[in-house]
Amino acid sequence: MPLVDAAAARAAALRAAALRGELAAHDRAYYVLDAPTVPDAEYDRLFRELQALERDYPELATPDSPTQRVGGRPLPEFAPVVHAQPMLSIQTETDTEASGAANFDARIRRELELPDSALPVEYAAELKFDGLAVSLRYEHGILVRGATRGDGSTGEDVTQNLRTLRQIPLRLHGAAPAVLEVRGEVYMRRDDLARYNAAAAARGEKTLVNPRNAAAGSIRQLDPAIAAARPLCFFAYGVGAVEGWEWPKTHAAVLDALAAFGLPVCAERAVVRGAEELADFHRRVAALREQLPFDIDGVVYKVNSLALQARLGFRSREPRWAVAHKYPPQEALTVVEAIDIQVGRTGALTPVARLQPVFVGGVTVTNATLHNADEVARKGGICVGDTVSVRRAGDVIPEVVAVVAERRPANAVAFVMPDACPVCGAHVVREPGEAVTRCSGGFSCRAQRIQAILHFASRRMMDIDGLGERYVERLVEFDYVHGVADLYRLTLADLLEMKRRADERDGVVPETVKAGQVATRWAENLLAAIAASRRPRLARLLFALGIRHVGESTAKTLADWLGSVERVRRAPAPLLAVLPDIGATVASAIADFFAEERNARALDDLLCPEVGVVPADEHPPHPALAERLAWEQLYVALDIPRLTPLRARQLAALVDGTTLAASGVDTARLSAAALPGEVIDALVAWLAQPGKRGLLAALARQRDDLLAAVPLASPTAADAAPLAGKTCVLTGTLPTLTRDQAKVLIEAAGGKVSGSVSKKTDYVVAGEEAGSKLDKARELGVAVLDEAALLQLLNSQGVADEKS
Repeated sequence: MPLVDAAAARAAALRAAALRGELAAHDRAYYVLDAPTVPDAEYDRLFRELQALERDYPELATPDSPTQRVGGRPLPEFAPVVHAQPMLSIQTETDTEASGAANFDARIRRELELPDSALPVEYAAELKFDGLAVSLRYEHGILVRGATRGDGSTGEDVTQNLRTLRQIPLRLHGAAPAVLEVRGEVYMRRDDLARYNAAAAARGEKTLVNPRNAAAGSIRQLDPAIAAARPLCFFAYGVGAVEGWEWPKTHAAVLDALAAFGLPVCAERAVVRGAEELADFHRRVAALREQLPFDIDGVVYKVNSLALQARLGFRSREPRWAVAHKYPPQEALTVVEAIDIQVGRTGALTPVARLQPVFVGGVTVTNATLHNADEVARKGGICVGDTVSVRRAGDVIPEVVAVVAERRPANAVAFVMPDACPVCGAHVVREPGEAVTRCSGGFSCRAQRIQAILHFASRRMMDIDGLGERYVERLVEFDYVHGVADLYRLTLADLLEMKRRADERDGVVPETVKAGQVATRWAENLLAAIAASRRPRLARLLFALGIRHVGESTAKTLADWLGSVERVRRAPAPLLAVLPDIGATVASAIADFFAEERNARALDDLLCPEVGVVPADEHPPHPALAERLAWEQLYVALDIPRLTPLRARQLAALVDGTTLAASGVDTARLSAAALPGEVIDALVAWLAQPGKRGLLAALARQRDDLLAAVPLASPTAADAAPLAGKTCVLTGTLPTLTRDQAKVLIEAAGGKVSGSVSKKTDYVVAGEEAGSKLDKARELGVAVLDEAALLQLLNSQGVADEKS
């Protein structure tokens, strides 16, 4: 390198280092100390200068550079992060009065075995922030990873999004430890939320519901640009894993050390002694609560001495030395003016109380969800006209607490869950053991249409590449698509017109339009993707229909055993229930879906010649289906009272379902054959119920049709499959096969892929970074294969000729 170039590079490196330090100091002064040191224009000038240097000398772009806060490219998904030390939850003190503080102090003194004469225990008292808990990992002072709490053991890698928070230093001040995991809360100030929502509303964009949801939703955006555009804040409140650091002796000193490292720590904290001072802190913060710029839902007490914390230890997944002391929810009385039914994107019917406006917890509440019929009954059978107590659950969500029964007017109208969907008119269903009532209309219901179409087009279903949520919402909004079959009727003109109308509504003029051109490539690609999906595998099509409880595995069972759409849609629930891994609940959901007239019309529309969706792999029923259609199994699936498997076998030996449906019960013959009288009586009563004889007759006809279509069994074909009857679990990253490709190969070889390892697992196929599943396999003695061993096993029968 010429000397002049080397000199310029050295000068650039020195200037870049100086700019990084200066900008970091300005960030801390502005975002942490709330004491700006330079005007915005000067900050922007310095920032642009650093950007230019890093552009000219890319090697100068260090991880702690302020320019790295802008975020990277959108991620396809968040990677899991196993916390080096679990992020434990804190026990909640349900007594919201001063006695709650006394309860905690008494428990601590008892567990430390302190006599009454001992000095008061010293505590660190802090605020309980209402946001999203995260962990920041610093190595040698540099932020290397940020993660959500998740389930406490495993969170999600949200480093890109956390880098956009200017309150979070990318490099710690001073002599930092080799490793320091900082625990804290991402939150949004109320005034920032108000300003953001005002600007979003002016742009015609969606507003954010409340500070807590805003914080959590922003950090979990796959596109870091979205997180960067939102005014998020951060407070540190503790540490996790640490290496190369001399621990302070108290929790308060830990917080002081974090502040010295340049991390924001809430100033509203105190070191107190004994129960009375804990209660004083709780009362003082309650008085300040409305003046705080951010939401809290209580305060947190922690034993201050780290040595005493170690003595106290943990119970289950909670520390014994800490507690969250909440505040009582704010409540008010109002009147229920109406109860409406909302139909969600998944078909759930939710009753919503429309209320006389009432001011609760700092906001005016006009409606509150009643959740479901059971909840309405539990709270006193809420009626229109009732006076009810309302609170903001968690100080956020409006909730009806109870009915004031003595104020119920004579003309009050009791709430009854409708038996038909208020949006599409389809019948509603409520499965045994579930609280939720659902519309059975599926993708024929407008309320569910967007979600149903997105599900239908997803990669594991019909795999229509490019048909994302934005396009689906517009197609439904502008009435181009009323059902999934309409996707296949779309034209280039439809898509271009849809785009024009959406741009016009949003006040957007694309650059191509400004230049007098119309971009068509996106629409042509989308039409090509739709056309390419016309010949799906049967299992994919069944999965795509969005039938409740029918996932990828169940759809494959239906396809493998029945072989065609028509056989699946005509199968009564008892027949479906005898198929592998399909119980009564799932069978009923499938039969109910196809019995709904609107779903039947939508499916007919999809399969009609004009649309041309035809499964590419329909085939005769599975050869082993005949033995599953034995009457003794079908009788059990009919769930006739007292008809146990033993009695069903006896009944099947005496009479088949066809005869039973046509002629009824021959009580004399069954009695002579020693079938118990109570079983015969139960059978007679069951057949007398409306529709039961017709169900049995339909089951008999469908059984006969299937048996006629079942091919002669080829025992050697099934037995020759190298993984016939075997269960495999995939873990880690394989060298050449994707997870989906490996699954297809295993299933083609007669095997089943499970998500968890148990004693019933035959093989665990492990790749790089295999985790706990591999450990479990070794613990249980399950055979472990790498990709090469799997392919060798499959190739022994020619299964793995292609990876598809």
